[in-house]
Amino acid sequence: MKILAIFAALLFSAISAGATTQVNISELSQYVYPNNYAASASLNFMPDGTTYVTLSADGKKIEQYDVASGKHVGTLLDVTSTRGERKLESIKSFTVSTDGTKILVFEKSEQIYRRTFRAEYFIFDIKRNTLKPLSTAHPMQQSPVISPNSRMVAFMAEDNNIYIHKLDYGTEVAVTTDGKVNEIINGVPDWTYEEEFSTSRSMEWAPDNSMLCYLKYDESKVPAFSFAMYEGACDPQTQYALYPGNFTYKYPVAGEPNSQVTLHSYDVDTRKTKDIAFPADDIEYIPRIHFSPSAEKLIVLTLNREQNRLDFYAVNPRSTVVKQIHQEKSNTWIRPEVYQSVAYETNGMVIFSDRTGWSHLYRMDYNGNSLGALTEGEFDVTAYYCTLADGTYYYQSAKNGAINRVITKVNPKKKKTTDISPSEGWASASFSPNGAHYVMNYSSAQTAPVYTLMASAKDASVRILEDNAATNAKFANAAKKEFFTFNTAGNDLNCWIVKPRDFDESKRYPVVIYQYSGPGSQEVTNRWSIDWMQYFAEQGYIVACTDGRGTGARGRDFEQCVYKNLGYYETKDQVAFLEYLQGLPYVDAQRVGIFGWSFGGYETLMAASSGASYAAAVAVAAVTSWRFYDTIYAERYMDTPQANPEGYENSAPLSRVDKLTCPLLLMSGTADDNVHMSNSIEYVAEMINLNRWPEMLLFPNMNHSIYGCNTRAVVYARMLDFFNRNLGK
Repeated sequence: MKILAIFAALLFSAISAGATTQVNISELSQYVYPNNYAASASLNFMPDGTTYVTLSADGKKIEQYDVASGKHVGTLLDVTSTRGERKLESIKSFTVSTDGTKILVFEKSEQIYRRTFRAEYFIFDIKRNTLKPLSTAHPMQQSPVISPNSRMVAFMAEDNNIYIHKLDYGTEVAVTTDGKVNEIINGVPDWTYEEEFSTSRSMEWAPDNSMLCYLKYDESKVPAFSFAMYEGACDPQTQYALYPGNFTYKYPVAGEPNSQVTLHSYDVDTRKTKDIAFPADDIEYIPRIHFSPSAEKLIVLTLNREQNRLDFYAVNPRSTVVKQIHQEKSNTWIRPEVYQSVAYETNGMVIFSDRTGWSHLYRMDYNGNSLGALTEGEFDVTAYYCTLADGTYYYQSAKNGAINRVITKVNPKKKKTTDISPSEGWASASFSPNGAHYVMNYSSAQTAPVYTLMASAKDASVRILEDNAATNAKFANAAKKEFFTFNTAGNDLNCWIVKPRDFDESKRYPVVIYQYSGPGSQEVTNRWSIDWMQYFAEQGYIVACTDGRGTGARGRDFEQCVYKNLGYYETKDQVAFLEYLQGLPYVDAQRVGIFGWSFGGYETLMAASSGASYAAAVAVAAVTSWRFYDTIYAERYMDTPQANPEGYENSAPLSRVDKLTCPLLLMSGTADDNVHMSNSIEYVAEMINLNRWPEMLLFPNMNHSIYGCNTRAVVYARMLDFFNRNLGK
């Protein structure tokens, strides 16, 4: 019995057309999440930048270290010795206040969506060694934010209202009272903002602690979406053992009403709230609010529904006077990094703009006056890091080709520009608050990430924080990516290919094409990545990938040519790549499949129904019509269905089911709150209507990412089994 149990755990078997194929999940799982991750070594700097803090391995202590020497200088928190009525067994996560005197910690949390959660927070006073619940009236809190003077904490409770805990007095004040689940949300974004604007908090303290500004989301007119919840076997939901439950939330699909978002200011002393109105009457979204160094100037960024106009407003939260100070416009869409990556500094803001056709950095003051361009050239800047006291600034770019990222330092006084990372590979940086040090993360397709603490003064290495030698050794024999380009429609597209280790050019191999293809995305990058493709190569497959038109780091025109017509150029380029691969002497032209997840699943269906000669297709969590997807993402690239009905029809795999020419495997999580399982269900319904059917695998209670209990390995095991059977392996 024991031998049979071990065999069952290792081997996944599928029987089709009288044949049995086997996939060793135990081996495969070593190549996929979570076993494929390299170690990281980012530093959690204290506010003064001279020390950093870490959570001990057992979660019981927050330890403090000197940045320059790495020496241990003290223990800020030890759960075994804190003062107060409540004790914690361990700490799951923590946040240090801006003045370094308080720490927010939590042990227990519950997930809301993929990126947000509620937790039972505690506030720890470092000097007094006291640990107290953040709130006793509201045991679970969301998105707490400590005031600059560390004397107050604002948070949203489960009733969707904002409360302020005044730490000096141990009192709690209600800022709002109209919160209601699935109707009114205060201070925390709705689902669509969280997912598509990458934000988890919508409230900000004034620098002088006098006011709290926040956004209110009225989602009462947004249509609700529901999906079933089951008991399941991974983290069983026993309440649904006999009768499935339902999860209901507000999800605006393309063309439907969004939340109505309004801005408000709350005066801490008078406890009065003021409503702030804007002069433009077509504002649809407020993706960001952030105070300037002045309490009298809140910077508010707004978008129209088409997302082709971004306005910067300076708002006085006390007088409610609103002044437009800057505007970015586009013939297509405003890139998300323009409003998601504004740097608010002492003397002004650093913003991204692609006004020249390339993404570059510009500085302006808080009145909107231009202080000049920081970068220029025919390449995209992809990150801005900081400006030091002497005016030297650092940024990341794709100046050495879209597949690479290099960090550059500019000293404007000396008129000197220096690349401080290798010319090839992928480098990023994280700076200390005082700018004296930074952690450089560098990797390549051949080498796992190396984290190095650097001194800014001479950009010299202080010490290696993590070299990932163990990761390099673990995957030393894994197949490596080879980079190349091929030309189609006048464009040199970036590609990689992974071949079996015992590759023989005289043989012909089956091929799996992998792609994502979404606007602004990249899959062909010269950075460390070990995943299912290396395991597939061990099983005798070639895996290849190309970034077609619409993908990122190649300028505005290359990316935004897909506007209002998603899936058209992407499919042309994927089909051209298929034909290119089929022409290689070592590729079996009759055994080429295609795979993708999310947008990649969408493009898999578009390509597989294009008339091209794919032998099989696998689509995971695939959008089958942009009419089913959320407003912010779908309309950013397609406008509304009312304004662009033909574009929505032509871009929908659901409209092309009759043209699907190869075997298809669909996979989806039943609790996917992002790309709903109904996308796959409607696609299957159309297939059945044509007397056809796909293979399908559903993951009970799993979200868009499908992970936990080794389910990620099952996704790729099922895919490998499918390709084994349909590519004649």
